Amino acid sequence: MDDLFARTQVLVEALPYIKRFRGKTFVVKYGGHAMLTAELRSAFCQDIVLLDSVGIKPIVVHGGGPQITELIGKLGLQSRFVRGMRVTDEATMEAVEMVLHRLNKDIAALISRYGGQAVGLSGKDSELMVARRMQIALRGDGGQLEQLDIGLVGEIENVNPSVLNTLRDSGFIPVIAPIGIAPEGQTLNINADLAAGKIAAALQAEKLILLTDVEGVLDQNSAVISLLDCARARDLIASGAIGEGMIPKVECCIDALNSGVHSTHIIDGRVPHSLLLEVFTDRGVGTEVVRELAAQ
Repeated sequence: MDDLFARTQVLVEALPYIKRFRGKTFVVKYGGHAMLTAELRSAFCQDIVLLDSVGIKPIVVHGGGPQITELIGKLGLQSRFVRGMRVTDEATMEAVEMVLHRLNKDIAALISRYGGQAVGLSGKDSELMVARRMQIALRGDGGQLEQLDIGLVGEIENVNPSVLNTLRDSGFIPVIAPIGIAPEGQTLNINADLAAGKIAAALQAEKLILLTDVEGVLDQNSAVISLLDCARARDLIASGAIGEGMIPKVECCIDALNSGVHSTHIIDGRVPHSLLLEVFTDRGVGTEVVRELAAQ
């Protein structure tokens, strides 16, 4: 009886949010340790089906970093990262595409098992994500900016939202692997956080939600920042308080907000049902990044 009462209270609390967000698009980036246990995989896919069933339009963009690193190690290759981006040569790109293709179909199948109609695709399908090779500028020993080539890593130039709108209008849940295609046909590895942000912007989504392996964005004292505006976020990046792995997540939130996405969230994917806790409760479970804080 106590459990039934608790579940009823949760539903009552969620009702205003369900009404507010019905018909809205949520782009959810799924990856990291949230994918590594059967319990977390099931909880995430159930959450996506629930969002879909109450009239919200979820779109899933998934990563696969730990699984890619594992396969690369087995192949005798090395993993290197620059500002959170995986340096990608041709052999690494083959491993990335192999892992992401398998994960893409597994995620779509699990969502379908729980009652959703999921369709797996990548950024190469219907030129969903057209990209160019990314160049990263780093300061050398002399203090001057130097362009660093990180290989077959893509920076998205264009998102074709028509295929996603068609799927959503037909009741399907798109599940997207972050693999892009260059205009000349070359396959490119795209950071899943950045891919999710660009897709959210192209769709003018209500929410961009990034599942991570930490509680949220942390300040200099390792405390979670529950509400973070863009100006402070840039200061924390410049000071080094926000580490390399978190930089792409925060930057894609800033870019998405500046491109018309209503709200962005960085939450702990290791917590079962963290997606629902963030969307349907006042408390939330991570960091909400906003354009600017409301005047008090």
